[in-house]
Amino acid sequence: MSLRYFLVILLSLISINIQAQNKQYVDMGAKTIEMDGKKILAVTFKNTKGWHTYWKNPGDAGLEIKLKFAVDGKELKLADYPWPAPKRYIEQGNMWAYGYSDRYALFFDLNDSLKSQTLNIVGQWLICKDICIPGSRSVDIKLDHYLSGSVKKIFEIEELKRSFKRLPKAESNPQIEIFLTKGQKENQLALHYLIENADFSKINGKASLLTPYLNPPFDYKHEEVYLDKTNNTIYGRAYVDWDGIYEEPVWNLPQDGIFKKPITAKFLLSYPKVENAKIIQKTFTQFTLSGDEALTERFKSMVKLGEEKLADKSSSQTSSNSLLYFIIFGFLGGLILNIMPCVLPVISLKLFGLIVHSSESKAKILKHNLAYTAGVVSSFLVLAIAIIVLKSSGDQIGWGFQLQSPTFVFVMLMVIFIMALNMLGLFEFRTPGGKKFGNTQLKKGLSADFINGVLATILSTPCSAPFLGTALTFAFTTSHINIFLIFISIGTGLSFPFILTGFFPAMIKFLPRPGLWMDKLKKILGLSLLLTAVWLIDVLFSIIDFSGIGMYFNTLLAMTFFAFFFWNKISKNLIANILVFTIPVYLGYKVISFAGSDEAKVTGKTMIKSAGLRWEKWTPEKMNTPKLRFINFTASWCLTCKVNKKLVLSSSDFKSYIESKNVELLEGDWTKRDTDISSFLAKYNIYGVPAYFIQKPNGEIISLGETISLSKIKEHIK
Repeated sequence: MSLRYFLVILLSLISINIQAQNKQYVDMGAKTIEMDGKKILAVTFKNTKGWHTYWKNPGDAGLEIKLKFAVDGKELKLADYPWPAPKRYIEQGNMWAYGYSDRYALFFDLNDSLKSQTLNIVGQWLICKDICIPGSRSVDIKLDHYLSGSVKKIFEIEELKRSFKRLPKAESNPQIEIFLTKGQKENQLALHYLIENADFSKINGKASLLTPYLNPPFDYKHEEVYLDKTNNTIYGRAYVDWDGIYEEPVWNLPQDGIFKKPITAKFLLSYPKVENAKIIQKTFTQFTLSGDEALTERFKSMVKLGEEKLADKSSSQTSSNSLLYFIIFGFLGGLILNIMPCVLPVISLKLFGLIVHSSESKAKILKHNLAYTAGVVSSFLVLAIAIIVLKSSGDQIGWGFQLQSPTFVFVMLMVIFIMALNMLGLFEFRTPGGKKFGNTQLKKGLSADFINGVLATILSTPCSAPFLGTALTFAFTTSHINIFLIFISIGTGLSFPFILTGFFPAMIKFLPRPGLWMDKLKKILGLSLLLTAVWLIDVLFSIIDFSGIGMYFNTLLAMTFFAFFFWNKISKNLIANILVFTIPVYLGYKVISFAGSDEAKVTGKTMIKSAGLRWEKWTPEKMNTPKLRFINFTASWCLTCKVNKKLVLSSSDFKSYIESKNVELLEGDWTKRDTDISSFLAKYNIYGVPAYFIQKPNGEIISLGETISLSKIKEHIK
C-alpha cells in the first residue's frame, strides 16, 4: 500500500472518530421536585436508542456515570440517593454490563445554601453500542428562593416522582441466604445464595437476581441462577476472583477460611420484580473450605434460568423422588437410633411407662405414646431451627453440635443426675394437682411422656447410624424446608415403635403386669441414668479444663445429692431447704460461668491409646503429604465411636494388620468445635462422627463412612 493511500485511510478514521465524539448520544437535563417536604434535584438523562451507559458497578468493562456540582466555580458535594436498579446487557464475547438505556434520573438532596444560586452540573460517561464513546455535558440550573428550577425538559414532574419512589430501598432482613465457599480454582471463591418459597414468575429477566456493588478485593464474575421447582427455591452462584494478591501489601486468600478482617459486601437484590430492588449488606468473617463441588452436583438436577423450556419434564419428578429417597433414609436412621447405646437409658424409661400403661384403655395408651412422639418431633424441629440459624451465620456445624457446648453438656448432666436421684427414690415432686413427680403416678402424665421424648432426642444426636449419614448429608446442604422434612423424618423414625404400639397396644401385652417388682426396676433404671451422667461427665471434662473447676464440680454433685436428701429425710422447713439448695445453685452458677470462659478451653487430645498403637493428631496440613494413612474422626460424646474403638480399633488383629502394612494413624478429635474438621468432613458430605478415611500413597482419599470392620479396611489397604 502506498503512503498516499495510508494517509487517506488514517485521516478518514480520525475524522470518523472526531465526528463520533462530537455527536451527543446522551442528552442531560435537571429538574427539582418536592418529596415528603424535601427539595430534591433530579439529574435526567436520555440515551440514543440502542445505546447504554453504566451503573456504579459497570460489569466486565465500562465506566460509571460521574457527576460534579459547582456554584461560582467552587465545587461542592450533594448527598445522593441510591441509583436506580440497572438493567443487564450481554455484549459480544459474553461480556456483561450493568447500566441504563432510554430515560433515567439520578437524585440528590438540595440544601438551603443553594437558594437563589446557579448550580453548574457536569456529567461524564461512557456510552456503548457496538463501540464505546466517552461523552460529557455541562448544564446550569437556576434555583429560585424555593429551590425550584429546571433545565432541559426530559421528564414530567409526576414521572420523576414515580421514578424516585422506585429507587432501591435498604433492607435489613432480606429473604435471601448468602454464603461464601472456596471455589474450585486457586484464589477463587464462590458466592452462593438461595431464596426459599420463591415465585419464579417474579424473577426480573432483564436484571441479575443479585447484582454486586464494587467491593475489592472481591472481583465478581457472572451470575448463574437455578430453579428447584420441587421446593420452589431459587439458587444463585457467582464466582469471585480474589484480588487481594494484587494489593500492597499482598493479602493472600486465607488457607483456614478466616479473613484477617471482616469484609462487608453490598448487593442489589432484584426480587420480586413487582417491588423496589433491595439494597442489602453481608459481612463475611470467613468462608467454608468446601461445598461448591457438592452444590455443582445438585445444580445438575435443577433447571437453569433461561432454559426452562428446554428442561426435561421429568426433572421435577426425579427431584421429588430424590427427596423421598432421603426422607426414607432419615426415617430408617431414626428407627435404628432406638437400639444405639446413646439413647437406651431414656428408651428404658419409656418402656417402663409402657408397662405402667399396659392395663389402661387403648385411647389412653395412644395419648401417652403420641405425647412422647410430640416431644421427639418438636425437639428435632428445634434442632432444625438451630442448624438453620447457625448455617445462616456462616458457622460450620454437624450432627451432635450441641454436645460441643460445655454449658449445654453441664445442664444436661445435672438434669440427668437429678432424674437419677428421683428414680432412686431420694425425692418426689408434687404438682399442683397433687401428683408426684417421679413415682408411678407421674409416669401416667402426658408431660412426663413429652419430656422423655425431648431427652431421647438430645441423647440420640451424638449417635450416628446406618442410613442416617446419607440423610444428614442431604439435610446439611439443602434448603430450609428440606432440613425440616429430613429432621421430621428422623424424629418420626425414632418414635415409630411407640407410634406403632400406640395404635396397636396389643403389641405390649407380652410385657409383665405392673407390680412390686416395678419399684426394683425403677432403681435399676435410676442406675442407668447415673451411668449416663458419668458419660456426660467424661464429655464435659474432655472439652473444659478439669483442673480449673474440679473442686467446684465435685462439691456441686455432693451438695445436690445432700440437698434432696435433706429435703426428704431431715427437714421440711422451707427456710432451711432454701438455704441448703442455695449452695448447689451457687456452685452450678460458678461451673457454668467457668465453662463459658477462655480459661476453660483445653487443647485437643489423642483419645485412642489402647492396643499399643501410636495415633497422631490430625491436621489439614498432614493431608498435603500423600502417604498410606488411616484417619479416625471421633469425639468423647460419641458412643458409637467408642463401640467401634472397642470392637475394631483396639483389637489385636487391627494392630497387627496396621503394623504389617506400615500405615500411619491419624485421629481428629471433634469433641470441641473444630472448623478444620467440620470443613474436611463437609467436603465428603459428612456432618457427624464417627467418620473414617483411608489416604493412599498417591493422594487418593477414600471415605469408609460411619461404620467399619477390619475386612472393610483391608479391602482398601492392599
